[in-house]
Amino acid sequence: MSDSKKFKVTLVKSLIGRLEAHKACARGLGLRRLNSSSEVIDTPENRGMANKISYLLKVEG
Repeated sequence: MSDSKKFKVTLVKSLIGRLEAHKACARGLGLRRLNSSSEVIDTPENRGMANKISYLLKVEG
């Protein structure tokens, strides 16, 4: 799996007061608290979650 493409997401805005679905997307991407980062495999599912909460994230790669 080390040859698969990945991208890095960082939570830059708080999850307080957000929709439950948006909080679930953040958890699904491995983001727990503000400024936490995670490297996720570039799949349509992960890309969709990142697009859904793009206003909360910084995406690299």
